[in-house]
Amino acid sequence: MSEKLTITIDGVECTCEKGEYIYDVARRNNIAIPVLCRSDAFADHRACCRICIVEVETRGRRKVVTSCVYPIDQECAVYTKSEKILEERAVILSLLAHRAPDAQRIADMNQAWGREGFERLVTIDNEKCILCGLCVQACDSLGTGAISTVLRGTEKKVDTPYDKPSEFCVGCLSCANVCPTGAIEYEQTATTRTIWNREFSLLFCPDCGAPMGTPESVRHAVGPEGELPTVCDACRKKRLANEMMQTYRYV
Repeated sequence: MSEKLTITIDGVECTCEKGEYIYDVARRNNIAIPVLCRSDAFADHRACCRICIVEVETRGRRKVVTSCVYPIDQECAVYTKSEKILEERAVILSLLAHRAPDAQRIADMNQAWGREGFERLVTIDNEKCILCGLCVQACDSLGTGAISTVLRGTEKKVDTPYDKPSEFCVGCLSCANVCPTGAIEYEQTATTRTIWNREFSLLFCPDCGAPMGTPESVRHAVGPEGELPTVCDACRKKRLANEMMQTYRYV
């Protein structure tokens, strides 16, 4: 049986289970902590953006921790807006804003949480990526491994091998959907989708006409031995419901 603990977050008393992350407890109690690299799609959190830092006080001592991966192991007081946190978070946001000046989400965060005085930092032009790695994590979780972090230092980026169309990419858009800053761009027409320099055809449901994805992504989802779906999930459920109604009608 899990051990229950009582903590305070910005003066609000919160009940949690031992081992729960501070970020999850705060969110459950409607206490906002800014975050970029945290995604509910994954159980394994990367904690690389550091925007979610908070101060934890136990037995009169305070320390700064990353709330999205910090497990609560004893009763404590958490401060998400202390002066120290506001100052350190402003520095982090300014660094990210210069790293990815075209990312609107970071600009909005800077408007809410940032501070002036970091004009001396060098800005990387025409960039949205903060190298959080969520896109690579999404691709790896699907077992495709079409993209990865390449190069080092200031040249570090996410890309396909040698910046060429990857034979392992299935055009599923998982990487783009999980990206917190909209850094992964793609184009989609009425019949095609282009991402990572590769163009895919789109597969459509014959019943409703809704796109079902690319043939490569559908095949990857069902596996090499699986049977390809003939209609989308919504239409499949409708067909099943109609079949059940017809069956019960004659019983």
